Amino acid sequence: MSEPVIAVEPPHQPEVARLIEALDDYLGSLYPAESNHLLDLDALAAPDVRFFVARIAGRAVGCAALRLAADYGELKRMFVLPEARGRQVGRRLLARIEAELLAHGLGILRLETGGRQPEALGLYRAAGFAERGPFGDYPDDPLSIFMEKRLR
Repeated sequence: MSEPVIAVEPPHQPEVARLIEALDDYLGSLYPAESNHLLDLDALAAPDVRFFVARIAGRAVGCAALRLAADYGELKRMFVLPEARGRQVGRRLLARIEAELLAHGLGILRLETGGRQPEALGLYRAAGFAERGPFGDYPDDPLSIFMEKRLR
C-alpha cells in the first residue's frame, strides 16, 4: 500500500468536506456542542490558515489545519479516518504542520483537544506536547485539554 502524501489543499472539496463532517460527527458523539471549538470550511480557507490533506493512493484519509497567530500557531481540525489509522498519517500531518510553522518564523505550536480522545492525547504527548492553560479566546472548559510544543 502506498505512503501518505500530504499537501496544502483548499478545504472546499467534496472529499474534504466529508472528512470534516466525519470529524464533526465523531466530536459531537463525545462532547456537548459548547465544548466543540470548531472551524468551518470557510474559516479553514481564511488567509491565516494553512489546510493540509493527507492522501493515500489519491484518496483523502486525513486532514489538519494550522492557524497562524502573531507569536504562535494553532493546530486545528486534525483527523484521520479510522481505516487509515496506524499508518503514521497523524505523525506525518504533525510534522508537516511543524515545518510550515517554522517556515513562517514561529516556534510555538498550541492546540485544544478533549480528554475523551486518548489516541489523540497519546499522539500529541509522544510528539512532545505538554499541557498548559487556556490560550487565545478559549474558555476554561473542564472538557478541554490545552497543549503546547516549543519547536525552537
